[in-house]
Amino acid sequence: MRHPLLPLLAAIFCTLALCGCGEDDDDNPVNRASSSRNVNANPAIRPEYKRLEMPRVRNDNNNLVVVHSTPEYGVNYILEWDCQKKSQRWSCYTLDRKNSPKNVSRWYAGSGESQYPRDPDIPSAYTFAEDPYYRSGYDHGHICPSYDRLNSKEANIQTFYLSNMQPQRNLFNAGLWLKMENIVSSTWNLDKLRDTLYVCKGGTIDNPEQVLLTTNKGLLVPRYFYMAVLCKNSQGYKAIGFWVEHLNEDHSLDNLIDYVVSIDKLESLTGIDFFCNLPDDVEEEAEKMVYPSAWGLK
Repeated sequence: MRHPLLPLLAAIFCTLALCGCGEDDDDNPVNRASSSRNVNANPAIRPEYKRLEMPRVRNDNNNLVVVHSTPEYGVNYILEWDCQKKSQRWSCYTLDRKNSPKNVSRWYAGSGESQYPRDPDIPSAYTFAEDPYYRSGYDHGHICPSYDRLNSKEANIQTFYLSNMQPQRNLFNAGLWLKMENIVSSTWNLDKLRDTLYVCKGGTIDNPEQVLLTTNKGLLVPRYFYMAVLCKNSQGYKAIGFWVEHLNEDHSLDNLIDYVVSIDKLESLTGIDFFCNLPDDVEEEAEKMVYPSAWGLK
């Protein structure tokens, strides 16, 4: 049964991948003039709904879209929370010249503090009373990485909210997933390659066949994880996606090109409409193809 206050809460709390990351025109950036037609754009309930990193939000009363921000840097990251499953569907965020400086160190909780606090913007009725990761055998897998939010202490602390976590086996979290995060955070996040990177990431929670298991504490464990990245620069836009099975194995030496998919393919696998706020013609053309060489993948 849906909580009677959930529609109101959704209205209160609710308010990704293309890239021009290459210097080679043969890599086909989408840089032609586009129309303004956009039939699948998010409704303008809040300004954040129209940001390019935002996928299409769920139009039902079971989900909240939560925006975390800081006074210095504005929007930190945005997430969609499934209140019934007590799980996040995705976190999305940007990387650019302004928010990428490393001004602080990774945050560690002090005495009496939780390293993974409950998200203060999600009502307690829709979250776990205690940390369900504790002694579960799964890591707290950041979706918006701590490393990408070292511009301020407040921004970094927000990445440790339980709402920004998905359960991951350590060999996966510290192996292949970290390798994928590093290429986005470091290799692609350079001023010479991007004006802005728009990133949307998460684990599969909607299709029962894409759920590995549910722990005895009710924590849902995704069978697959994905990344969708949009890079914009003077050349235009290009898109790239990653789709990877959540295995308790070390695949850190794998070639990342083996996990590359187009955004169209990623949308069919996840059921999520990424980068819905792009004009339809740009979105359609860019999402159907992927050019790994434009991202330095061979």
